[in-house]
Amino acid sequence: MNVVQINNLKYPKLLKQINKPPQRFYYKGVWDSSLFDNCLAVVGSRQMTGYGRRVTDQLVSKVARAGITIVSGFMYGIDAQAHKAALLAGGRTIAVMPCGIDLIHPEYQEELYKQILANGGLIISEFEGDFLPARWTYPRRNRIVAGLSQATLVVEAGQRSGSLITAALTKKYGRKLFAVPGPITSAVSQGTLQLIREGAGIVTGANDILGSYGLYPQENGRDNIASLGLSRMEQIVLKKLAQEPCEIDELSRVIKVSAAELGTVLSLMHIRGIVSKEEGKYYVS
Repeated sequence: MNVVQINNLKYPKLLKQINKPPQRFYYKGVWDSSLFDNCLAVVGSRQMTGYGRRVTDQLVSKVARAGITIVSGFMYGIDAQAHKAALLAGGRTIAVMPCGIDLIHPEYQEELYKQILANGGLIISEFEGDFLPARWTYPRRNRIVAGLSQATLVVEAGQRSGSLITAALTKKYGRKLFAVPGPITSAVSQGTLQLIREGAGIVTGANDILGSYGLYPQENGRDNIASLGLSRMEQIVLKKLAQEPCEIDELSRVIKVSAAELGTVLSLMHIRGIVSKEEGKYYVS
């Protein structure tokens, strides 16, 4: 069993700085200390909305490609989506478990667990063997997620969300806290809107996060449409969808192009990963 004691030289320096750091933690994967050089915690609601999924994919993919390790808690919803987005972008990610290191929790995410390890990531826990998760183990897990990271990004959170615990710990540790604004009508935006009112950094793009790591800002695809090599029609479609997601009939009326012609354009844009479709509406990916 792989274990790192607090007096070990490879124990992450940032984690050692928090109040009552774990005296030891267990891990699976190939240890690479560079994983801990620049970490971003990404947390959010288990009741992830389509908006939350798209935002997580968009932000995490760019941050992970810039070389920042994504840290999260492996639960379904935003946590799992953050791990997946990092992997799809060719980045690395660390999953902090609320249970013993030998358990996969939730068990139906076994494939994600394997992908994290196969792509240079780590699975870590302060609990040994097959120790079962309990209500009190999740906040303890959250302190490690926040403790490993220079900053925390909260994508979606209800007013009583466990993500707010991670946010509070982030502030307690003197780390940077970011939150994604969401619709005021959404229950899972109430927590993030509260964090913003309390001073969390508002995130509207990956550059808002990358700047805090001293990384060179990336071009924003929406603001640099020409850099995507789009046709005139594709540029018009993308500009409209950047303002508001649309169904194909509505988009057809607005830009005055037949639904048949527009369907072909949208299909090609979807294949190229420029737009995505959910519940009949098209979105900028």
